[in-house]
Amino acid sequence: MAKKNIDWANLGFGYVQTEKRYVSNFKNGSWDEGTLTSDATITLNECAGVLQYAQTVFEGLKAYTTEDGHIVTFRPDLNASRLKSSAERLEIPVFPEDRFVDAIVQTVAANEDYVPPYGSGATLYIRPYIFGTNPVIGVKPADEYQFRVFTTPVGPYFKGGVRPLTIRVSDFDRAAPHGTGHIKAGLNYAMSLHAIVSAHNEGYDENLYLDPATRTKVEETGGANFIFVSKDGKVVTPKSDSILPSITRRSLIHVAKEYLGLEVEEREVYLSELKDMAECGLCGTAAVISPVGKIVDHGNEICFPSGMNEMGPVTQKLLNTLTGIQMGRIEAPEGWIKVIK
Repeated sequence: MAKKNIDWANLGFGYVQTEKRYVSNFKNGSWDEGTLTSDATITLNECAGVLQYAQTVFEGLKAYTTEDGHIVTFRPDLNASRLKSSAERLEIPVFPEDRFVDAIVQTVAANEDYVPPYGSGATLYIRPYIFGTNPVIGVKPADEYQFRVFTTPVGPYFKGGVRPLTIRVSDFDRAAPHGTGHIKAGLNYAMSLHAIVSAHNEGYDENLYLDPATRTKVEETGGANFIFVSKDGKVVTPKSDSILPSITRRSLIHVAKEYLGLEVEEREVYLSELKDMAECGLCGTAAVISPVGKIVDHGNEICFPSGMNEMGPVTQKLLNTLTGIQMGRIEAPEGWIKVIK
């Protein structure tokens, strides 16, 4: 199929409706067989569980065109596993993991002409999600659900592409101890919206959220995990029970150890030690890695030696290696790449 006539190089991170999406419904205790549909509209009762009590979970992953022309996606089995954990936490019936991967393959294949060409800098973003559909007025889980997958071609997550970001330390908390910070629930992101609008209004790109118990330890931003490089070259990532287990972060840790031979520390990271770090980045499916040049803590500027002009050298190697694996330029670990076409 011919690619769509899209200005791939100038795509932002926004919604472009594609032709097909996957839909499966849960009713009377089981999921139906699922189907692809051209209908992008969802019709819900005014009292649907998702509208009343935010009972919804989601995932995010991407499809790429590799150097040799294949369409692939990256570690979808881990997205299936994480959606399972999220669903269980919100009392949502689990969509079977093997069917999840099959739904991704079907949806991407049906929209293959929206997969950006190799070298364009764009990707096809894939959004699987589940939500409660039947009327629920008492506070309880819904009885009926819908699982859907749609796709949209996207460019860089942060406006302006890969450039060092300026982040502020937020006065708001992202997640509570023993709460839902470790799952990909829509309600977590709703909680971050006021904080991100406020940050943007003040000229910042994102928020750094501290642990809510002591407000001394780095957790994550509203949509990405942190990754640091110490001045002696160690890759350091914050460890917390309320941080979302980012698939990108886990992949970068493997790349750092096994491909680049770097020492990696997954541990509690204190705000007070950031001044001693050489590089900082935000990592996640949407951004892969976006460099951070400066963190502002209530007027106190923490400026990383890597600076505000370009990505730090270790962060750049991590990005180049992981994207090289995703795009087929570098051999991937077994099971990381799912070939779709």
